Amino acid sequence: MTLVTSLLVADGKDFVSRPVSGLDLTFAGIPGHRHAGATRGADARTPWHKRGTPIANTRQVSIVSVEECAAIAEALGLDYLDPALLGANMVLAGLDGLTQLPLSTRLQFPSGATLFITEPNAPCRQPGRRIAQAHGDPSLEFAFPKRAVGLRGVVALVEREGIVTVGDAVRTILPRYRGERAGRVPA
Repeated sequence: MTLVTSLLVADGKDFVSRPVSGLDLTFAGIPGHRHAGATRGADARTPWHKRGTPIANTRQVSIVSVEECAAIAEALGLDYLDPALLGANMVLAGLDGLTQLPLSTRLQFPSGATLFITEPNAPCRQPGRRIAQAHGDPSLEFAFPKRAVGLRGVVALVEREGIVTVGDAVRTILPRYRGERAGRVPA
């Protein structure tokens, strides 16, 4: 069973998040969170748009897993990796391969709130810098993006509004169709 073990919000200028007991998910994301909103400015992740151009916000919620954070910590030689240093909003336990879930997977909570996974969250130097500062080891800034590949979690948008609290069970709904082809298509 997958459970919500931590909920966090970054409600200041910094992306590092702080723990909260619950999140009130809206179609704009997490109210007060630095990534809230129906739109966001294009950035390095969307080089096909001029930087700053308003685009749909498909990165409203950042989700990581206890298991993948532990694997990153081990790869970095750390005892523990605080998900707040990653700017995470939600930490799940008991979901093997979170980062490898197919796009369009939905995570549903007891309130009915539903998150729609839009993409894996690529590791970058910004969290690496925070990890390096927290552990007093400058080499971690550059090690993190290399060692966290395939383990950094996912980002999602809010498909259905609702409340999520620590301890909630999570229902994983895989997409029914992923574009597979059964065989040759007749001409």
